[in-house]
Amino acid sequence: MDGPKSPVEELLELLKDPFRQPLTDGAIWSALGTSVGITAVTALIFSLVRPYNTVIYAPKLKHADEKHAPPPIGKGIFAWVMPLWRTTEKDLVAHADKVAQQKWSLRFTPANVWGQPLWALVVIGYLFNIVICSFLWWNYRQVLRLRRIYFESEEYQRSLSARTLMLNDIPKNMASDEGVARIIDSAVPQSSFSRTVIARNVKLIPSLIEQHDHTVRKLEKVLAKYLKDPLNLPPARPRCYPSKKDPSYSTYPKGQKIDAIDYLTQRIRELEIEIKEVRNSLDKRNTLSYGFASYDDISEAHAIAYTLRKKKPLGATVVLAPKPNDIIWDNMPLTPSTRSWRRLTINFWILLLTFLWIVPNAFIAIFVANLSNLGLVWKDFQTQLSTNTTFWTIVQGVASPAVTSLTYLILPIIFRRLSIRAGDRTKTGRDRHVVGKLYAFFVFNNLIVFSLFNTVWSFVVTVIKSTSGGTDVGNAILNSKFFDTLFISLCSVSAFWVTWLLQRNLGAAIDLAQLWPLIYSFFMRKFSSPTPREMIELTAPPTFDYPSYYNYFLFYSTVALCFGGLQPLVLPAAALYFSIDVWLKKYLLLYIFVTKNESGGVFWRVVYNRFVFGTILANLVIFLAVFQRGDGQHLQAFSTVPLPFIMIIFKIYCSRVFDAKIRFYSTQSINRNTDTSALKDPLRSSNLAARFGHPALYRNLITPMVHAKAQNILASIYKGRLSDGRTADSGDTLSTSGYSDAYAWF
Repeated sequence: MDGPKSPVEELLELLKDPFRQPLTDGAIWSALGTSVGITAVTALIFSLVRPYNTVIYAPKLKHADEKHAPPPIGKGIFAWVMPLWRTTEKDLVAHADKVAQQKWSLRFTPANVWGQPLWALVVIGYLFNIVICSFLWWNYRQVLRLRRIYFESEEYQRSLSARTLMLNDIPKNMASDEGVARIIDSAVPQSSFSRTVIARNVKLIPSLIEQHDHTVRKLEKVLAKYLKDPLNLPPARPRCYPSKKDPSYSTYPKGQKIDAIDYLTQRIRELEIEIKEVRNSLDKRNTLSYGFASYDDISEAHAIAYTLRKKKPLGATVVLAPKPNDIIWDNMPLTPSTRSWRRLTINFWILLLTFLWIVPNAFIAIFVANLSNLGLVWKDFQTQLSTNTTFWTIVQGVASPAVTSLTYLILPIIFRRLSIRAGDRTKTGRDRHVVGKLYAFFVFNNLIVFSLFNTVWSFVVTVIKSTSGGTDVGNAILNSKFFDTLFISLCSVSAFWVTWLLQRNLGAAIDLAQLWPLIYSFFMRKFSSPTPREMIELTAPPTFDYPSYYNYFLFYSTVALCFGGLQPLVLPAAALYFSIDVWLKKYLLLYIFVTKNESGGVFWRVVYNRFVFGTILANLVIFLAVFQRGDGQHLQAFSTVPLPFIMIIFKIYCSRVFDAKIRFYSTQSINRNTDTSALKDPLRSSNLAARFGHPALYRNLITPMVHAKAQNILASIYKGRLSDGRTADSGDTLSTSGYSDAYAWF
């Protein structure tokens, strides 16, 4: 009789089969109870706190204009419920049937079913595809309808970007205002004349403006403390060390502090003079490889972009221009080779991170997903596990999905920062790439590796043992029963995904609570001296993180699709999460978050393509199930082969029917003869240059802000510029207030 195994032997056995120790009874119960209970308690606390913290829980009521303001919301405890109820949404599912313990839940899977009964799973596979295709098709039509409404809106019709084309990778010999026009004329000679502008090299201006903004903010902090009580100023003025970035740093006494207000005022004045001189000295002949061409008619601009979507006239690419505030200006001058090299480098680092994460993710799959496995290699913990069964049952249902979720909170930040360096020209384009990379990482590591690691490990161990005993590699692979082990593993791990989906409700409740902004705002206001600018930023509506949320929705949808055919309990768990989360996210979008860069619905294709991919993965899981448990002739498996191809054909169909109409306002060919005097109008060309030029050329330099109670004595303390920079002698003949995208040529 074999003796007890050592911890190393137990670890090797667990790597081979981590789910041989079933989840403790009640793990799913505890996940359901804690997720729903904590969500309810959080919602109640939110209802009590919300009326007294509208800065955190309804900033859009203060900052949104009349046109975009959300429905008014009262001060009552539950006053936030009725506005959500009345925003054209139907009542959502708020309760799900209680789910079973793990042993009972395993009976829902086809792990112990063979032969003819699995025809029902084949039917389920086709029903899944039919239902998914129907909803995707219906939503594609709705997106098209919303997109056309967006095109016809007054805001879009008056937008300059709506009638403007962006040309990239312009050859050096064509890098001029006239060259931009010739590039378009070479491909679409029948088009009307356009107002064109080529980009100019702004040199060090962005860096100087950044230094200027930093210095102004630093002075604001000094003034906020010094002028905290304007009627009783401190006897000593604030002092600071000179900045090492200051060119005149060596002229100041080394290691000694100087008057902070005088020094920062002087530094701001020097930077403003330097910025003005560099702006005035820019050589208009020092151009870059991108430019813009604007037309009087939106239909013409879109039709030209549609005609040139797959062409490169004279080596340049022609696309619809994004809104100016959506452009990543630092990436615009990058050459195609530089852009490709950056993209390759960033993809390499993401790929490396993806594979490096396999090892910690495997240990999470073995020990975090099932605490009983940890007890096998840690005898002291096994004693605790046996002694306090109820407590560790609760921990099993709560901790394991929570740890899995918390592990990935930092990933969106990492991926976004990597994508910034990849060379994307627009912020919305960068966000779409972040969604794609996050989804690929999550599906590979958090779904495929997490669910299949033990199968692969068991396969490798079995093949090694067989070959060591004299069996050839081919027979060892055939005798390993890889697909049968894979199928059983998926059935076993399905219970974990039920608990994970239930646990996600806690994340939705935490989003509603806005704990970090609430705590940060409280400490900033009570224990700090925030400047007026910081107070404005503190109370402004935060930006909605679309890439992260899109990825979460896509990932849990993929989990539900892949395991829905094996474990029916996954579907009500996903439905519960979705119904609650949609309800809570509606509040966030109505009253808290704003959209920083409006994409106009172009995220839809990213979401749609990944949903199709998730459905194809689900089709492969169903094929595996009926292949392993179906009749001996595999007729059921062969009947599921068309499913992935149905989704591919459906994707191609939707792309050809809807995409052009969604992307372009008009696709009709152009045949116009327009008066050429517009081309010679310098004022109109100047407006195009002001709105689609680099912000560093036209941006007004900020001035120090102080609290209203100290406004009267500011001029006696600060001797620098207090105007907004739009005076006639500012030196910026093309300066504009902000970067309005309105179509207003006079």
